[in-house]
Parts: sequence; C-alpha cells; structure tokens
Amino acid sequence: MTTDDRPGVSDDAPPPERQVWLVRHGETEWARLGRHTGRTDIPLTDAGREQARAVARRLAGVRFALALTSPVSRAAETAALAGYGDVAAVDPDLREWNYGAFEGRTTVDIRKDVPGWSIWTGPWPDGESVEQVGSRADRVVARIRAADGDAVVFSHGHVLRVLAARWLGLPPASGRSFALATATISILGWERENPVIEAWNEACHLD
Repeated sequence: MTTDDRPGVSDDAPPPERQVWLVRHGETEWARLGRHTGRTDIPLTDAGREQARAVARRLAGVRFALALTSPVSRAAETAALAGYGDVAAVDPDLREWNYGAFEGRTTVDIRKDVPGWSIWTGPWPDGESVEQVGSRADRVVARIRAADGDAVVFSHGHVLRVLAARWLGLPPASGRSFALATATISILGWERENPVIEAWNEACHLD
C-alpha cells in the first residue's frame, strides 16, 4: 500500500502522528432492535443519553483540535452530552448510510425478499452504494488530516466502519470487518508512516 491509497496524504512528507477518536452515538430504539437507521431521525433512548454521559467521562481531559458531528440528532445529542455541543462542527458527510428502500428494516427481514443480502454487497434500492459512502468517508478523512492536532468524530455505526477502512487505505466494503456497538469509542492513529487502529469498539466506560 502506498500513501496514494490514503485520502488526504501526499508523498511529499510523512504524516503527523495524530489520533482520531471515533464515537458512535448512544442507543436508540431502532438500534436496539437492529433496524437500519439511516436518514430517519430517531432520538436517543434514556439509556442512550446515559451512555453519552459516560462518553463524556471517558473523554474528560483529552484535548482535540477538531470536533465533528453528523447533523442527525442522535449523533449531535451524543456530542452535546459528551461535552462538545458548543464546539463540534456539523459535517453532512458524517450522516449514516442512506439505506433507501431498506430503511427501518432488519437484515433478517430484508433477506426474506433478497436472500443473502448484506449492506456491504447490496443491492441498495433508492439508497447509497458502498462506494458512495466511501467517497464521503474520504472527504472526512482528508478534513481530519488537515487539522492541527487530534480529532474527535461523533457519527453512526456503518459510516464510521467505512471511515476506518478508508483511514487504513482499504476498500470501503472492508468496514464489514469492524463491528461497532452504540456509544463505543475507537481510536485511529499512526505507527510511523502507517495508518493503524489503536483501539476499537471500546466499551469499558459503559460498565
């Protein structure tokens, strides 16, 4: 893999060794039930709000040069309850995958109509392809790498998994390998010139 595979990185200089903290939003009723929640604005549950407050305790004392959030309320409220409501910039590219005709349905239910269906392989009727989500993730990665220090990102399960894949220079569909629960924290970083995952799906703050 060359640096050309990594969005936002040129061959002219080694990248600064900074971290990106990824926070998936707290629990919603649809997330609890396994329903695909893309553009539908489902609010946090009371448990999800408690999870977001636990995220605040985990992030206490960590300093970020850039804070970003999806505009959707479940992510924006998580950012606010975690202490970043006044500083997190809204980035539309951090919206969840547009599931189109499959919005609100579970994978088990979708497979009654499309045997073997997966969000990672499609089809995506009236929604986004995995490559389109990957293009959005690339823009976020480039924005993060242009920052003057560490970054924190509040967003959604599938788009964060794609973002992690693109951080590593992998195809967007490689996000299938990175399971991500609600209100977890993951950390992307560097080992010398190589982009790495430093922590993934961390949930100890939720105990």
